[in-house]
Amino acid sequence: MENLKALVLNCSLKKSDELSNTDALLKDFIKIFDSKHIKSEVIRVVDYNVAYGIADDMGDGDEWPKILEKVKQADILILASPVWLGEKSSVSKKVLERLNGSSSETNEKGQPIFYNKVAGAVVTGNEDGAKHAAGDLIFGLAQLGFAIPPNPIAYWVGEAGPGPSYIEAEGYKSEFTQSTIETASHNLVHLAKIFQEHPIPAEGNVSE
Repeated sequence: MENLKALVLNCSLKKSDELSNTDALLKDFIKIFDSKHIKSEVIRVVDYNVAYGIADDMGDGDEWPKILEKVKQADILILASPVWLGEKSSVSKKVLERLNGSSSETNEKGQPIFYNKVAGAVVTGNEDGAKHAAGDLIFGLAQLGFAIPPNPIAYWVGEAGPGPSYIEAEGYKSEFTQSTIETASHNLVHLAKIFQEHPIPAEGNVSE
């Protein structure tokens, strides 16, 4: 078996030179991936010039193709988003739209290009909306062909209304959040290993 690769797309509104609460939670995923010898990479999407649109390449300096190539090489994809106004971030919505731009692309078996890849979602915020945001992300990824394992979501939210976010509130001490991280990460790896040995058969799954 080849080493599995995990790609994490952090859809924070902050660039890499700013502190991201979502990134802080993701570090615990990376620790588990490292312990399982999974090669992983975290990308802060706003560091790239990602154009609006539904195509694999919008031209005019669009840097989405660089990210898309990494998605194609990955066995595991995690889409991570903060909560704003009870919703997933606009950046995560843009990522789903750009992934949709490759929905007609197929692998060597004629299946959608994202088949045999597994996906999960991570959400952080200082008010409610985590399950709603994660549900949107998971549904979108499943519709595009990614496989979703049991309990693929990890999240943390603080008290209702304005207040301290994950880092300031020491969200890493939450037993519930740590439990969701542990479950999601292990299930993602387990299902990815299954697909590596037993990919989805072409029968009934070939795009016309």
